Amino acid sequence: MKAAYLVGPQQFEVREVPEPEVPEDGVLLDVKACGVCGSDLRRWREGLPEGRDPYVQGHEFAGVVLAVGPQQKDYKVGDLLAVAADVHCGKCYYCQRGMYNLCENARLVGISAGMPGGLAQKAALSGDILTNGIIHRMPEGMSFEHAALAEPLSSVLAAHHKAETNLSHTVVVLGGGPIGCFHIAVAHARGAKVILSEPSAERRQMAEPFHPEFVIDPFNEDVVARVRELTGGLGADIVVCANPIVATQTQAVEMVRKAGRVILFGGLPKANPMTSLNANRIHYDEIEVVGAFSYHPIFHEQALDVLQRGLIDGDTVITHVFSLDDVDKAFQASASGQALKAIVKP
Repeated sequence: MKAAYLVGPQQFEVREVPEPEVPEDGVLLDVKACGVCGSDLRRWREGLPEGRDPYVQGHEFAGVVLAVGPQQKDYKVGDLLAVAADVHCGKCYYCQRGMYNLCENARLVGISAGMPGGLAQKAALSGDILTNGIIHRMPEGMSFEHAALAEPLSSVLAAHHKAETNLSHTVVVLGGGPIGCFHIAVAHARGAKVILSEPSAERRQMAEPFHPEFVIDPFNEDVVARVRELTGGLGADIVVCANPIVATQTQAVEMVRKAGRVILFGGLPKANPMTSLNANRIHYDEIEVVGAFSYHPIFHEQALDVLQRGLIDGDTVITHVFSLDDVDKAFQASASGQALKAIVKP
C-alpha cells in the first residue's frame, strides 16, 4: 500500500509499504478521505521533531473497515467510520470527570509516536483507539469527505456550546481560514449575527459563501472601532480568536461588550505564547476570557449529524481534493491560502 511520510520541512515521501497487521482487538481501515489540518501544516513547515523518525500524519479521516481482529466485537467488516485524533487514558483526574479533552496522558492519532494517521491507503486502529479514542459510525448516505470534516467542526461546536451563542448575539470571528468559516457557520446555525475580520483578500472572498453580515479588513480599518460602530457602540457579545496571532487577542478584549466573552480558540506559537490583555477592562467590565481546546467525544457525533442534515454545508468548506501522490500539493495549497480546506483521497 502507499503511505505519505513526513521526512523533513515541507517534504513528504510517498512510499510503498506493507499493509499494517490487523490488531487482535482492533480493525484495519481502508482510508477514503483525510483532511489537512492547521496543526499538520505547522509540523510540515517545521519538519520532524528532534529525534523523531519519519511518520504518517493525518487525524481527520474516514474510511471502510476491511478486516476485524478476533478479539474485536463492536465493529464489523463494511462499517463506515469517521476518526478523530484524541485518545484519552480514561484514568486521570480529568478523564474521571468527563473532561476527556484535557486528559493528562492524551495521545493523538497521526501526531503521537507509534500512532500513524490517515495519509495512507490503510490505517490500523487498535482496541485502545476504538475504546478510548473518538470514532463514530458515519450517518447513512454521508460522503467520506464530509465525514473527515467532522473532526475540525467538533471543536468549533464545543466552543460555541461553551460560549452559549444564541439568537441575541453578535459574534466577531477573527480569522477567515477553514476554522474561522466553521465559526461563522456554527454561530449562524445558533442564530447569531457574525462580523468577520480577515486581512487576506483571498480568504475574505473564500468566506463569502458563509455570508457573514459584515466583513472587516483589519489592515485598512480600525477593527475595534469598526466593531463598536457596527454594534451601536456597545461591542460584540462574543469574540472568537480563530487565528494564532497575539495582536488579535489584545484587540478582542477591546471590542467585546461589558460582560461579554472572548474565546481564545487559536493557539499561539509555542516559541512565543505570551499575550497582553487589558486587565482593567476584564476586571471592571466583567469580561470572560476563556480557552477552547479540543472537545468531548459527543461533539464529534454531533458534528456528523450537523453535516448530514446540511446545517453546515461541507461542500462549501472543501475547496480542493488531491490524491495521495499529490500530498505535497495539498499542503502547499493549504499553506498558501489557495485552499480553504484540502482533502486527500488515498
